[in-house]
Amino acid sequence: MKNVYEVLRRPLITEKSTAVRETQRAVCFEVHRDATKPEIKKAVETLFSVKVKDVRVARVHGKVKRQGRYAGQRPDWKKAYVVLKEGEKMIEFFDQA
Repeated sequence: MKNVYEVLRRPLITEKSTAVRETQRAVCFEVHRDATKPEIKKAVETLFSVKVKDVRVARVHGKVKRQGRYAGQRPDWKKAYVVLKEGEKMIEFFDQA
């Protein structure tokens, strides 16, 4: 994993991630399945110009979905909770223009 744009896929904006953001100063991202904690930390610090305190990762198993009698499975993916250091500006995804 070399490119920081490959490591971070997209920000996760859900009720849970919003609650974690307000209480623990953590931001959630969907990341590449093979990305490691140091790679995630480097990518966030490079792209958003902030200092990262901690990175927690969780592997999410894809759901089994059915369409009539046919069953398929969504792909597995990985999410990362990135905790920012005290005094750092929180990353905003919906800045008003």
